[in-house]
Amino acid sequence: MENSNATNGGGKCPFVHGANTEVSNTVMDWWPKALNLDILHQHDTKTNPLGADFNYAEEFKKLDLAAVKKDLTALMTDSQDWWPADWGHYGGLMIRMAWHVAGTYRISDGRGGSNTGNQRFAPLNSWPDNVNLDKSRRLLWPIKKKYGNKLSWADLFILAGNMAYESMGLKTFGFAGGRQDIWHPEKDIYWGSEKEWLAATKNRYDNDENRETLENPLAAVQMGLIYVNPEGVDGIPNPLRTAQDVRTTFKRMAMNDEETVALTAGGHTVGKCHGNGDATILGQSPEGANLEDQGFGWINPTGKGNAEDTVSSGLEGSWTTNPTRWDNEYFNLLFKYDWELKKSKAGAWQWEPVNIAEEDKPFDAHIPNLRRNPIMTDADMALKMDPEYRKISERFHKDQEYFTEVFARAWFKLTHRDLGPKIRYIGPDAPQEDLIWQDPVPAVNYTLSESEIVDLKQTLLNSGLSKTELINTAWDSARTFRGSDYRGGANGARIRLAPQKDWAGNEPERLQKVLNKLTEIQSGLHKKVSIADLIVLGGSAAVEKAAHEAGVNITVPFSAGRGDATAEMTDADSFADLEPLHDAYRNWVKKDYEVKPEELMLDRTQLMGLTAPEMTVLIGGMRVLGANYGGSKHGVFTQKEGILSNDFFVNLTDMNYSWKPVANNLYNIVDRKTGVTKWTATRVDLVFGSNSILRAYAEVYAQDDNKEKFVHDFVAAWTKVMNQDRYDLA
Repeated sequence: MENSNATNGGGKCPFVHGANTEVSNTVMDWWPKALNLDILHQHDTKTNPLGADFNYAEEFKKLDLAAVKKDLTALMTDSQDWWPADWGHYGGLMIRMAWHVAGTYRISDGRGGSNTGNQRFAPLNSWPDNVNLDKSRRLLWPIKKKYGNKLSWADLFILAGNMAYESMGLKTFGFAGGRQDIWHPEKDIYWGSEKEWLAATKNRYDNDENRETLENPLAAVQMGLIYVNPEGVDGIPNPLRTAQDVRTTFKRMAMNDEETVALTAGGHTVGKCHGNGDATILGQSPEGANLEDQGFGWINPTGKGNAEDTVSSGLEGSWTTNPTRWDNEYFNLLFKYDWELKKSKAGAWQWEPVNIAEEDKPFDAHIPNLRRNPIMTDADMALKMDPEYRKISERFHKDQEYFTEVFARAWFKLTHRDLGPKIRYIGPDAPQEDLIWQDPVPAVNYTLSESEIVDLKQTLLNSGLSKTELINTAWDSARTFRGSDYRGGANGARIRLAPQKDWAGNEPERLQKVLNKLTEIQSGLHKKVSIADLIVLGGSAAVEKAAHEAGVNITVPFSAGRGDATAEMTDADSFADLEPLHDAYRNWVKKDYEVKPEELMLDRTQLMGLTAPEMTVLIGGMRVLGANYGGSKHGVFTQKEGILSNDFFVNLTDMNYSWKPVANNLYNIVDRKTGVTKWTATRVDLVFGSNSILRAYAEVYAQDDNKEKFVHDFVAAWTKVMNQDRYDLA
């Protein structure tokens, strides 16, 4: 596996054309300050050539997985003239591809990772760190072509990495399918604000000396890297400083020190780096390459252009004596020899052993009978020099069986972290063991009839809890859902547990009051319904009552079946990143942020899997229901608070009122004739009346003939939020 960072010394991009590469998305050139709603319109079904009725999960179940694995194993040693395999084995290349697909995941917002096959598109297909991975994807094309719609590119990438390891002697922990492909670049992932590949790392840190201050939600230390610079921080070798970057970036993927050491060593046990040439003369990346290049990038005009003349990271050499075999040679060489800094032919810093025995040198990947020095990157040397990493490395060195077990599990976690709970796993190779990072939820052993649901609704409404208390608790429980990595949501009722029960955004005092009452109700039931179901049912019953009070006779759908997770099932540390720091739906921000509240709203809405119309109707409904944080009246444009009316939209669009800013994120809504302040509002309230797109949606719900449509649409959106993590209902 190769940590590919196509660089000269100093961490700069070797491509002379690379400095002007546009890597961020603009809103509109004409009106750059306009609110960009594109994040809510990604991956429309119109872009999917398989059609809206295509069910990938059902197609994958028809797949002959054993046959695919056999074909992938054969591919590993089927070297092609147009891109010859190192030592006749594509294992290192395929592992690097799978690693770099999965390794973009970051726990802070759940984005990145292997779930969508996004390495096929810009910017990932043209990142400096992904140099020459276009070849690995093209090598896989015959297999993708053969198995067609039953096997997504996203699943194929990870399975190829697994079979690469299996073919070299590692018993992997398992493989689960279920990743669905996207069909155009993702514009909803923030990779950084830099306009230049591999810009200095100081751009991403509040304090350059404190490497834990890396900007959130980022995990990589430079634009265009998956993790860290293999030559050292900003291309300057210093293993102890690099160790800080490694620790931070792997922590941002929810990996501990042991998993970090295992992944680094296990990834570098096989394969090699490529830097036998001048990186500055390579051609354009795939996204900017010429038509006749067949979609390939980084074409090398010198020598063979591949094989022994390949240039990727700029470093040159393998880490181990036998780079196509799973063994413990990585640690053997790391600790057996002293290492000194040298430069590759491409000018990249790398570490090479002092006075190495001839038999410990690996053979050249393409020239017969020629031995070469092994190498280590700055990150590899960090495993030897950082005190904590060294302790772990020494244990792995002494106990290869333990190292293999830890690596296999860490590799599975790396490649499946964003696939979500185990219920989403498909295929015979999916492991049965419950892993804490999968956020397990126990199954329930009851069902509820329609009459039982009706009775429970009435019990909850007669409990002494207000509609608002029930609605807010249900919303707070469900709003943690992230469609990026399928974490969070109401199932499991983790809002009862640390750390969620103490989050400021959950109003702990109100939350505990509601939970105490629900527990009391539960204890009196002849059928022990889960607290998770009672939370959702209570909120839905309150919404239903509010709709009836508005004159609309509607039943809010409810599906029982949520379980109650325990503290032992909950990785409390990893849930810290799911804490809401803002919630436009409850008109709350924890503090003032540089990003505008309405932009925060769009980010959260996209993570929750909602569309712009759903966002609009939910905001308006939550306001009139009085669901604001702390009982705030901002945006509550109605005299009938608690009733599910369309008053928010009617009064928002009423030109008898003017808007007057009075403080940061606070406005008075003033009667034009009398000058009297009628209401107060925040930016997220008023953006639905000022932004042209959002106003168009708001006007629909303000119309006299759409009062019932508003209620029906609100109920549909509410139910969607409550059920987003119910994968058993799909």
